[in-house]
Amino acid sequence: MTSSAGPAAGVLVLAGTPIGDVADAPPRLSAELAGADVIAAEDTRRLRRLTQSLGVTTTARVVSYFEGNESARTPELVTALEEGARVLLVTDAGMPSVSDPGYRLVAAAVERDIRVTAVPGPSAVLTALALSGLPVDRFCFEGFPPRKAGERRARLGEAAGERRTLVYFEAPHRLAETLAAMAEAFGAGRRAAVCRELTKTYEEVRRGTLRELADWAAEGVRGEITVVVEGAPETGPEELDAGELVRRVRVREEAGEPRKEAIAAVAAEAGLPKREVFDAVVSAKHAANRSTTG
Repeated sequence: MTSSAGPAAGVLVLAGTPIGDVADAPPRLSAELAGADVIAAEDTRRLRRLTQSLGVTTTARVVSYFEGNESARTPELVTALEEGARVLLVTDAGMPSVSDPGYRLVAAAVERDIRVTAVPGPSAVLTALALSGLPVDRFCFEGFPPRKAGERRARLGEAAGERRTLVYFEAPHRLAETLAAMAEAFGAGRRAAVCRELTKTYEEVRRGTLRELADWAAEGVRGEITVVVEGAPETGPEELDAGELVRRVRVREEAGEPRKEAIAAVAAEAGLPKREVFDAVVSAKHAANRSTTG
């Protein structure tokens, strides 16, 4: 453990901000905004609107801290912390570092033994999970799916056997395509919920199967989106027939994964010997060849 910061080191405060309704801001957020020495904001204009809405006046030095300058600006903020500053990190909505800037700064502060604390606040992940109507006892957050279709198919293929409830963020203009890819990877009948504009005026939660939601989203969707997907059913290996094994291997191959690796991954997901999955793939290939030559 390093301790280069010394006893005079400052404090890094990760501040959760409202995801929609500014009335959800905790009282401590106003106090931290007013008392900070430095405020690192993902969008300084949004920070200005937030302080105005909360009626807060701050004398802090405000700097931008977003994906494009996160790496370059982190050393500057670490220096301020080492000199004793109270640095407040805020993003556009929700908790910093959760699919938002912040991880690099937290890691750098921890490495130097600088204290890191947080102002708990609204979370799109937990809010959507609670509203979804899907199991909440175990879940995992997957962030944004990859933008490229092949990479997205591969990532979703990896999660096809996950039994915990899955939570994703997605941009509205990619939602229909992603839901269709989820229906292909997870099964069209898998239950899901699309949570749109949480806590805002036009909040909407759509529940249904992945196929139903993909058809709905094809008409166009706007706003901030969180998708919650039911985990894989508690099925034993014997319930995965050869056709499903072949389909899962095909999805991975189409995403660019070599066949040998795809077979190994599917076998691991299904809890089966690799030879069994290999035999299913070979049998399907022979059957396809006979149908084209017969």
